[in-house]
Amino acid sequence: MNKQIGIESTAEPQSSVDFGRRDLLKLTGASIAALGAASLFSIPFAKAQDMSTGANNFYTSNQVTLEKIAFKSQYEMNVAGNLFIPNNLDRNARHPALVVGHPMGAVKEQSANLYATKMAEQGFVAMSIDLPFWGESEGEARQIVSPDVYAEAFSAAVDFLGTRPFVDRNRIGAIGVCGSGSFVISAAKIDPRMRAIATVSMYDMGAANRHALNHSLSVKQRKEIIAAAAEQRWGEFEGGEVEYTSGTVHELTADTHPIQREFYDFYRTPRGEFTPASANPQITTHPTLTSNVKFMNFYPYIETISPRPMLFISGDQAHSREFSEDAYKRAAEPKELVWVSGAGHVDLYDRVDLIPFDKLTSFFNQHLSA
Repeated sequence: MNKQIGIESTAEPQSSVDFGRRDLLKLTGASIAALGAASLFSIPFAKAQDMSTGANNFYTSNQVTLEKIAFKSQYEMNVAGNLFIPNNLDRNARHPALVVGHPMGAVKEQSANLYATKMAEQGFVAMSIDLPFWGESEGEARQIVSPDVYAEAFSAAVDFLGTRPFVDRNRIGAIGVCGSGSFVISAAKIDPRMRAIATVSMYDMGAANRHALNHSLSVKQRKEIIAAAAEQRWGEFEGGEVEYTSGTVHELTADTHPIQREFYDFYRTPRGEFTPASANPQITTHPTLTSNVKFMNFYPYIETISPRPMLFISGDQAHSREFSEDAYKRAAEPKELVWVSGAGHVDLYDRVDLIPFDKLTSFFNQHLSA
């Protein structure tokens, strides 16, 4: 089912964003763009989004208790998380639970905590996690890209949740925001304990790095990116400085790319900025250049998740909408694609007036029922 919030629709909504091509950035510095190679492409100039219309990334609730947790993955790495438990939860009964993953390059305090809190208000035991190499989770070197290790973190979260005495291990679901949408799909295809999966503003990090938006990256350009990353490994092995992808810009200029402005407004302003205690604020959101190419090999065979249900949510104005469309097309039934009218990609990180929490609630209530 293809649905627009408020209006059921089988037609594809028309985005006001018209993508074009632009030269690849120089590859000799930190020029493999993070977050789906967004900075490689040109769209008409637009101002950065404002902080209004319900932006509430750091939302807290007096209906929910937060417990800081950590647990081991199969790689013997500590995964850090926040467990959100409804205050009125009967701990002598077993309840449905959700694990929530943050956007690529972010940490659990950015978007994931918000989603977990809101779902806990609806009666779910909900957990946000930091992906390994990010935030408070273990992993060296920091900000390494490792899709397999990322996916394993979701299965490790299911291990943890399913061993809590108040969680029904047969009623565990997952939500992935942005890049975590692709990581949770990768985890779910080999972990049937995840009984229902939802993605929001999904970025398919494999497709984004292999092809970029609208398949605008040629095979030749892809090979140039891979060659630059491989060459950089020599220098780092010999003790040279670690290089990072461009990530989110740290200041705006007249020439700042509109997609970067969208990310800037979340990651570099009080709306969503969060720097973990051990992190350098100058490189937050920047994966390492030499590891980012590992996304090139990342192929989620999404159709194998069926017959477990999948829900894809995207803004109809999102620059990333193609990833949800493609995932929906490739997934087997039961599946649902929901468009949020007027919403861009980052809008669904934190704009509580736009995020369809009622749809997420009904989806998981239906598919994680006792």
